[in-house]
Amino acid sequence: MSTIVHKEKTDLQKKVHELPHKPGVYLMRDRLHRVIYVGKARDLRKRVGQYFMPSKKMRADIKTRALLDSVWDFEFHVVKSEPEALLLEGRLIKEYRPKYNVSFRDDKRFLLVKVDEQEHWPRFRFARIKKDDNARYFGPYANAGALRETINFMRKKFGVLTFGRGEPSEKELKYSSYQVPSRLSDIKEEQYRERVKQASAFLAGETPELIEQLENEMRAAAVKLDFERAAQLRTMVDDLRQTMKPMRRFTRHSLPGAIDPIADLNALKDALQLPGPPTVMECFDISNISSTHIVASMVSFKDGVSDRSNYRRYRIKTVPGQDDFASMAEVVRRRYARVLLEVGEHAEERAEGKSDGADASIDYAPEFSQENAGETATRLNKISPAPVRIPDLIIVDGGKGQLGSACRELQRLGLHEVPIIGLAKEFEEIYRPGRPVPLLLPEDSGALRLLQRIRDEAHRFANGYHQLLMKRRIAESILDDCPGVSDNRKQILLSQFGSVARLRKATVDEIAATEGIGRKLAEQVAAFLAAR
Repeated sequence: MSTIVHKEKTDLQKKVHELPHKPGVYLMRDRLHRVIYVGKARDLRKRVGQYFMPSKKMRADIKTRALLDSVWDFEFHVVKSEPEALLLEGRLIKEYRPKYNVSFRDDKRFLLVKVDEQEHWPRFRFARIKKDDNARYFGPYANAGALRETINFMRKKFGVLTFGRGEPSEKELKYSSYQVPSRLSDIKEEQYRERVKQASAFLAGETPELIEQLENEMRAAAVKLDFERAAQLRTMVDDLRQTMKPMRRFTRHSLPGAIDPIADLNALKDALQLPGPPTVMECFDISNISSTHIVASMVSFKDGVSDRSNYRRYRIKTVPGQDDFASMAEVVRRRYARVLLEVGEHAEERAEGKSDGADASIDYAPEFSQENAGETATRLNKISPAPVRIPDLIIVDGGKGQLGSACRELQRLGLHEVPIIGLAKEFEEIYRPGRPVPLLLPEDSGALRLLQRIRDEAHRFANGYHQLLMKRRIAESILDDCPGVSDNRKQILLSQFGSVARLRKATVDEIAATEGIGRKLAEQVAAFLAAR
C-alpha cells in the first residue's frame, strides 16, 4: 500500500511577497497537497495577502476559518486579464472540485455566440455549448453584460437578425433596427448574407476601425459639450473592447498543472503493474436514482482523454428493482458480448479475405481454433486493428461487489486476462481481482486523478441519460389525461411516433392510420394536444 507523505508547511507570509501585482488564479493546498480552494484575483499579491493578515481569521466566518486552518501551501497562475482569470478559475474548479468551492459546482458554462450560415436568414444567438453542427461559434465571453450590448450594437450597425428562430417575422422585416442601409423587406437573401459576413468579421475582431470611429464620435461629442452622448459612446466602446479582446481558451489539456495524459497513463501502468500503458480504457457506472429507470453508462478514454465517439448508454432490462451488482453484471455482459460478436464478424471477413491487411497464407477461420474469444480478439487486433477492440483496462464504479459481478461475466465470455479494477468512491480505494486489500494511491497521484476523471465522466454520462429518460416520462405522462387513451393505446402511439413532440406534429389522418386508433380518437388526441 502506498505511503502518503505529508509536506512541510510553507511560510505563507513570506511566499505572499513573491506574488506579482497581476491578475491571475490561486490554488490553496492542504497538508496532503490536495487542492481545497481555487480563487481569482485582479491583483494576486493583494488578494492572497488578505487571507494571511492576523485580523482576517478573527473576523472570518466558520467556513473561512476552517479553510485558513487547512491551508498548507498555495500556488498561482498569472493571466492576461481579469476575464481570463474568471474563465481559468471556472475550469480549475471543475477540474479539481475543491472542498471549499461552491460557485462553479453546477458546471456553469460561459456564453458563446453562434451563427448558422446554413440557415436562409442566419441569426446571431447565444449558446452555452459548442456543438459539432457546422455552425460558427465565437467566444467564450466572461462578461455577459458587455456581450449583450455588443450584440445590440451589431443588430443596429450591420442590420442582422439576433435571437429567435427561422425566417424573419413581419415585424422584423419592417423593424427600424434592420434598415442599414435598407430594411430587410427591401433586400435579397444574398445581400443579407453579406451583412452577416461583415458582422462576423467584426465579432472576430477583424475590423478594429469601427471602434476607432466610435472613439472619434465620442471625442467630437465631448468637444460639442454633449457629455451625455460622449458618456454613452464611452460605455459602448468599453463594452465592445471587452467583447473583442482576444481570450485564451483554457481547455482540459491546457489547464496549468492539471493534466498530463501520457504521464498519468504511465503512472497508472506502474501503480497497477500493467504490461503497458492502458491506451484504451472503458469505465461503467450504474444510475438508479429511482426504480422507474435504472440505467448504466460506459465511457471510453483513449490515450488518457475522453473518446466520446465510443460512449455507450444502457437501460437495465433484466434486473427487477435496485440491484447494483446484478445491473453491473448485465451491462458488462451486454457490452463485451457485443464486442466479441463484432470481433467475430471481423474474423470471418479476414477468413474470406475481405478485410484490409488479410494474409492469404493464413487461415483465419474460427471453426477449429483452440483460442478463446478474448485471445482471438487480442490476436486479431495486433495483426490489424478491428473496428472495435477489447480495452486495455476496464474500470467499474464501486467496490468488491460490483467488481466481482463484472469479473464473473468476463470469465463467462472467455475474457480471463483483461485487466479490471473497481474504484470505490468514498475513500478512492482501488479493488483488484484476487486481492483482498485495496490499493490506496496518494491524493496528488496522476494515476488516481486519471481514474477519477474517467469515473466522474461515467457518472455524469449515466446521470444525464437518467435525467433524459425522466424528462421523457414527464412529457409522456400528458397522455394519461387524454380521454379515451388507455395505457395500452398510449404505448401504441408512443411506439408509432417515438415521442409526444412528434405526435403533436402528426396530422389526424396519420394518427388515425395507427393500428388500434380510430378516426374519432385521433381527432380527440389531436385536439387534446393542441390545447396543451
